Amino acid sequence: MSSMESRMVTPGPYRATKLWNEVTKYFRAGMPLKKHRQHFRKHGNCFSAMEAVDWLHEMLQNNSNFGPEVTRQQTVQLLRKFLKNHVIEDIKGRWGSENLDDNNNLFRFPSTSPVKTLPTRSLLKENTENVPKEKESLFKLPHFSRKTPKKHELLDTLENTENTKSEIMDEDKENVHMRKISQEDIEEIWRNIILIHLQTILGLPSLEEVLHSGQIIPRYVIYNMTNTSKHGVVVLQNKSEDLPHWVLSAMKCLAYWPRSNDMSQPTYVGFERDVFRTVADYFLSLPEPLLTFEYYELFVNILDLLQPHLERVAIEALQICCLLLPPPNRRKLQLLMRMISRISQSVDMPRLHDAVGTRSLMIQTFSRCVLCCAEEVDLDELIATRLVSFLMDHQQEIFQVPTYLQVAVQDHIDSLKTVQFQYPGEDISAILPSYSYCTRISPQEFDEQRISNSQAAVAELLENIIRDKKFSLKDKKKKLKQFQREYPLIYKNRFPTTESEAILFENKPTIKQPMLSLKKAKFRSLRY
Repeated sequence: MSSMESRMVTPGPYRATKLWNEVTKYFRAGMPLKKHRQHFRKHGNCFSAMEAVDWLHEMLQNNSNFGPEVTRQQTVQLLRKFLKNHVIEDIKGRWGSENLDDNNNLFRFPSTSPVKTLPTRSLLKENTENVPKEKESLFKLPHFSRKTPKKHELLDTLENTENTKSEIMDEDKENVHMRKISQEDIEEIWRNIILIHLQTILGLPSLEEVLHSGQIIPRYVIYNMTNTSKHGVVVLQNKSEDLPHWVLSAMKCLAYWPRSNDMSQPTYVGFERDVFRTVADYFLSLPEPLLTFEYYELFVNILDLLQPHLERVAIEALQICCLLLPPPNRRKLQLLMRMISRISQSVDMPRLHDAVGTRSLMIQTFSRCVLCCAEEVDLDELIATRLVSFLMDHQQEIFQVPTYLQVAVQDHIDSLKTVQFQYPGEDISAILPSYSYCTRISPQEFDEQRISNSQAAVAELLENIIRDKKFSLKDKKKKLKQFQREYPLIYKNRFPTTESEAILFENKPTIKQPMLSLKKAKFRSLRY
């Protein structure tokens, strides 16, 4: 068993189950019910499969958790899951199979719609004993590539930690005992700083249900930040863990089509489709998704951030999360995202599928080899589609090294150099950056806090739109109208009446003044 397998901890698909419950509730509450005739009989309060696909497809595309990349076929697959799980049934009351197609067959809602029970979220804490010691990791801190950019000066400190000594400025040097900063101390600093930054970015009361400190391998993080090519792609020292040469050649051929000269074979009609199928077969045959089963819950939680006004926050969160991946996974993921991004934007690439557009094909083909749960989750494909779409569109920014993490770690190490200990053997952990889990709260309290925090952030966004003087009056009205559609309750709280809304534009007269002001002519009497 590999070290990766031995430390694998698979958290329950908590977030995916919550999304399932939300979608089923929306569908049950919003799907229009009508009278239909079938086989010379009338059936009330039902809908056709085609009507359900139309309504659910539009709802999913407009939902920030899924987005416009959701296809009609994926919607059909979800409706089949609904039928299998008795969210819907046919007009004869049958369910349990996935016998549903995009046609005029009739379905209805059962008297009660089942809501899935949220899985337990304490597996991470219970399985910490399975996490191996850091000394058994594949990568060791002292062995770094010498092709490190100057900005990574942190390595100089890491490689010389055994010789680091505090500088004593006071006169009583005999009473002060020096304490070396060990490799374990520095790795603990990395863990805590990453946890603190992630908790802040995700806006969660605790990361206990999403990520455990034992899942953060500092050596992976440091390796991913320092062993990179001039293009920012991770370079592996162990070439046996890299992509096979034939896969790299095929990916390069597609990414630079038709300019790549790496493929010496003569081309033929349909050649590019065969090359694409070769790359797809390799990635789909991997035993584990590139984001790993272990971090499934972490990446699914980022779905809440994939909204236009939170785009920068989502990029920052994904920057840190992708650093946690084993270096071979990060390299494969980055090269894959670069390839599909180039292909989807290429005007020279012929169609790779007769019925599916190039961008949709890229996302549909590779989504499940990027993200999926070890346990089958009904919304897996839609969740993965949304995340892969965002990764593809922002791959250059997401795979940049967040230097502020290095600065935070370096600053703390520098501060430790000047710490003075009064007694030999005094524990340095007392001055390490502290991260502690919050007091456990009920799911209801967590949801209330999350909603409250989210509403506060959205309300602040509204105030920023109102105060922003860079917007023209037309643009401001347009943005406020869009905000009102997306967040009607928050908008109504801010502008409870039309009068309060009108005050915002009071400086702009509603009745235009006449362009010319003509005085009444004075008529003089003709009598003298």
